[in-house]
Amino acid sequence: MGPIRKVYHFMIRDSSARNSSRRAFYRSLIQLLGAAIAAVVAAPAAAYLLLKPKASGADDLVEVADLSDLPVGAPQEVVYYRTRVDGWKRTREKTTAWVVKTAEKEAVAFSPTCPHLGCIYHWEAERSDAEGKSAPSFVCPCHASTFSSQGDVLGGPAPRPLDRYLTRIEGNMLLVGSKIEKS
Repeated sequence: MGPIRKVYHFMIRDSSARNSSRRAFYRSLIQLLGAAIAAVVAAPAAAYLLLKPKASGADDLVEVADLSDLPVGAPQEVVYYRTRVDGWKRTREKTTAWVVKTAEKEAVAFSPTCPHLGCIYHWEAERSDAEGKSAPSFVCPCHASTFSSQGDVLGGPAPRPLDRYLTRIEGNMLLVGSKIEKS
């Protein structure tokens, strides 16, 4: 009986060692794939939460008008395009500004919204005051606020003068930024 038992024992393979190493391999492979998927999902989320988006700085100035084309003292509504950065989204938008040339190489750009409630105002060159004198001014149609060509409050419920855009003059071109200086 001895030799036959050795033969049977030799013929029966020990499958538990092989199965356990196969299980360990598959377990490690699944864990590795799970970690890779988690990293793929977590990396963009971490970048979104931890990295600051590129801020718009001084390079957001846009050429809006040639000063030689603007008359001194007469407000002109200028329509132009600018790129607005909102987080990671960049949007090209059409916007306006009221530009008043104050001297040969000086100009002011006003935001087109009334400081009272944000209505859009307009310029009335033919306007007269209560005494019948010519009084051209910016007029807000919502609550009758009026402003001088320098942006000062002439009447109405507006709490402050018109808001101004940051401006710079390079050569003969007027550059307007997106930042508003509240008066």
